[in-house]
Amino acid sequence: MKNKLGIDSGLSRRDALKLGMLGVAGMTLGSRALAAVNPLTAKARSVIQIWLWGGPSHLDTFDPKPDAGYDYCGKYNSPVATNVEGIQLCQMLPKLAKIADKYSLLRGMTHGNNGHETASYMVMSGTKPADGVVNPSMGAVVSLKKGYDAGYAGLIPPYVTLTRPQGRFSEAGFLGSRYKPFATGGDPTKTPFAVEGIVAEGITDARQQSRRDLLGALDTFGRKMGSDPLVTKLAKNQAEAYSLILGEAKQTFDLTTESDAVRDAYSRNSFLGQSCLQARKLVEAGVPFVTINSPAWDTHKKHFESMQRMLPDLDRAVSVLINDLDERGLLDSTIVWVGGEFGRTPKIGWEAPWNGGRSHYGKAFTHLIAGGGFRGGHVVGTTDTRGENVIDREIYPWDLMASMYQQLGIDPYGTLPHPEGKLVYVSPLASGNIETGGLLQEIM
Repeated sequence: MKNKLGIDSGLSRRDALKLGMLGVAGMTLGSRALAAVNPLTAKARSVIQIWLWGGPSHLDTFDPKPDAGYDYCGKYNSPVATNVEGIQLCQMLPKLAKIADKYSLLRGMTHGNNGHETASYMVMSGTKPADGVVNPSMGAVVSLKKGYDAGYAGLIPPYVTLTRPQGRFSEAGFLGSRYKPFATGGDPTKTPFAVEGIVAEGITDARQQSRRDLLGALDTFGRKMGSDPLVTKLAKNQAEAYSLILGEAKQTFDLTTESDAVRDAYSRNSFLGQSCLQARKLVEAGVPFVTINSPAWDTHKKHFESMQRMLPDLDRAVSVLINDLDERGLLDSTIVWVGGEFGRTPKIGWEAPWNGGRSHYGKAFTHLIAGGGFRGGHVVGTTDTRGENVIDREIYPWDLMASMYQQLGIDPYGTLPHPEGKLVYVSPLASGNIETGGLLQEIM
């Protein structure tokens, strides 16, 4: 392939794509193409996605703008310094500030869409809506590539959502229901955590076992036909179901097996905190992809009243999760991904009926990424003095997604099985005709 100066780079088009080198329409070589083209080596085994459902304000979390004035930063005009020189966070995130060396901030996130459904689709699937194709979410792709079809032996499904699906689009997309997330339902702050189909309130293990024993005693047909292949398969499925209800899988969802100190650190009364603890237990058990759906970030009205409640919860839960994974030797193999479908308007709407609210904003927002081979202590991308535009190093959802796939050992330039035989890539970067800032080579 020849570059813009007509010099042969020695790379094929596919090699260039693998390096994230192709820009708009696939015609320009980017300066971030620094790594050699080698077979993928998985650095990460699992992903914990903390989805801030509704879109958090980047100014009031990871990209503070104290000099922009009251109409932009409101009461949050005293950002806190982190343990990495030059990086500041909103003053409401002091715990995360102490461990900034363990994560990186992607302040150049952008896609320009202000609608929940479309923005959620783009961020969670890493693609643009096009041609009537409903692409799967990253969780579904990981379920395909790292799940049962790839030798995953766990009884807990490979894609778990705590506690309910987002509902903005079909997470499985064209891959079909086999790759839908297993939504736990229930409330992890309650004992027991009533997980749909696994843990039932008011039914003890002894009662479940007695039901199993009674079913076995009554199943004279099964005993007579035990050698029949269909009966054997049924017995296997039944055994696996009871293993979920009574065995190790149930223990994975039993938060009371954790010490009081650990549960208190995450905060027993916090949905997000206990969900983060549950997510840690799931990746510890080998589950490849866990999504925590944290609601109520769509703060059109009385934004700062909501942030006073929600930001301390976010600060505590995410910082404890990252530290806990690190102390257990799991952070190197687990990507922690925090963010929503977009940011919120930098300029605050003080007038009625918003009374200090922020609206949807897809031009500029921030995600946090930690672990799984991503280096910490970095900021990728820069917004202007008011947080309104990305002025350096744009990061599109497909750039981030392809980078995570690569860390997981999933070829982002491979293809997905479409039921109608359409050519669909794991990442649209492979097509060479989508705007891109390139893979996150700065932190990979």
